[in-house]
Amino acid sequence: MRRSIQKGVAIVEFALILPMLLVMSFMTTEFGRALYQYNSIMKTVRDAARYLSTQTPGTHQAEAQNLIVYGNLAGTGNPVAPGLSATNVPPPVWEAQGTGPVINTVTVRVTGYSFQSIFSSAFGHTFGTIPYSDITATMRSHL
Repeated sequence: MRRSIQKGVAIVEFALILPMLLVMSFMTTEFGRALYQYNSIMKTVRDAARYLSTQTPGTHQAEAQNLIVYGNLAGTGNPVAPGLSATNVPPPVWEAQGTGPVINTVTVRVTGYSFQSIFSSAFGHTFGTIPYSDITATMRSHL
């Protein structure tokens, strides 16, 4: 008699918990994508700073901008991250710091970039956009 009362309880419990499991899966996936995009942009910013550190100060700014946005000096292909454009990349800054010896540095940054979620909402939860703070790299110039 007891067994007939319990029939179907597992499927009802699963149906009640499924939306929460799906939302948690979506959130985990989107958080992973946000971290991946941040790391991809950070890598290109470091690459651009490294590239400019071997160039004459004030030159090759367009190539560095292409390196950040497209991942190559020519500026061809798709952007490294969706929505990343040249407007997010201000001109690099060269500075001379210290005395005896003077150390020349170059700073490259990405500003105003926001991660855009694939899912606008799921089960009443809005994912939307995640604005990143400035992504910056500074390297010592070798010239």
